[in-house]
Amino acid sequence: MPDRRVSQDLPMVSDPFRLRSLPRAEVHVHLEGCFEAALLEQWARRHGESLPRPVDRLFQFQGLADFLEFLDWACGLVRTREELAEAAYAFSLRMDNSGAGYADLIVNPTHWRQWVTRLPAMVDALDAGFRAAEQDGLPRVGLCVSLLRTQTAEAAAQVVDELVALRHPRVVALSIDGNEAAAGRTGPRFAEAFKRAAAAGLRRTVHAGESSGPEGVRDAIELLGAERIDHGVRAIEDPAVVALLVDRQIPLGICPSSNLVLKVYPSLEDHPIERLRRAGVPVSINTDDPALLDTTLEREYALCAQTFGWDDAVLRDLARTSIEASFADAGLKSELLGRLARW
Repeated sequence: MPDRRVSQDLPMVSDPFRLRSLPRAEVHVHLEGCFEAALLEQWARRHGESLPRPVDRLFQFQGLADFLEFLDWACGLVRTREELAEAAYAFSLRMDNSGAGYADLIVNPTHWRQWVTRLPAMVDALDAGFRAAEQDGLPRVGLCVSLLRTQTAEAAAQVVDELVALRHPRVVALSIDGNEAAAGRTGPRFAEAFKRAAAAGLRRTVHAGESSGPEGVRDAIELLGAERIDHGVRAIEDPAVVALLVDRQIPLGICPSSNLVLKVYPSLEDHPIERLRRAGVPVSINTDDPALLDTTLEREYALCAQTFGWDDAVLRDLARTSIEASFADAGLKSELLGRLARW
């Protein structure tokens, strides 16, 4: 994995500009993957830190270990409340520039060494940035606080207990991410934490079916009570799991370019998003780590539309799924769906 960026590996899109006006949400995107190189360089200079490589090659990685180390380094530059709020505001601006009307934003505290033991302060600082963005007319954002697959059951329960005690309106969901292939089957370990989250009214979204096969998707549904699956594309390998998704209408937050860069599929033509959609699985299009992948939400829509021959009716269906699958409140969903009907 020498370079996660995709701009040189994928064809040019025909017209992403019109797609910016398509009312939709983004439901699978990580704050840790949204830092622009210029902002990281600014923070590094402020704190007297050296860049791991020149800024023009900052997002080129030698492998997964290098990538994960980079995430820890980048998040480690965010040391003050003001910087965390700045990161939140920058995300809202990125979302607005892509035309999204709402986002469920995943944040994994384990990457943020200055904040991992200060979860309430972290949420409060992010909320300050999002509130400032909303006051400036930028779209709303809900936080999905994520567990890491290598955490213990006890550590996961502690995070949930903190979130339940905090009851911050910005936090909409519990998430879990990390390398399933390396961690092994983890559904049983985190079942109790997700049960507690559900009982407290938190929504649940789970990374599965990317580095794991369809069995990871089944575990996410049956053991963790997932209301939405992040990725989930390898469900296509088991018709019974596809049928489960269709029967329960559990949506997938799919990130096409991410799946290509991480070699889940060799090309977009081989990607199963269209087969899953035609099978009746609710699917949405997302960016995952847009800055590190050098992509945007409208670009992901345009690439898929170009590859699979989608017309406006299909694009509206995908946008509708993104809104309905989001954890936005009912009023905002209704507003976005109304705008979508007029697109």
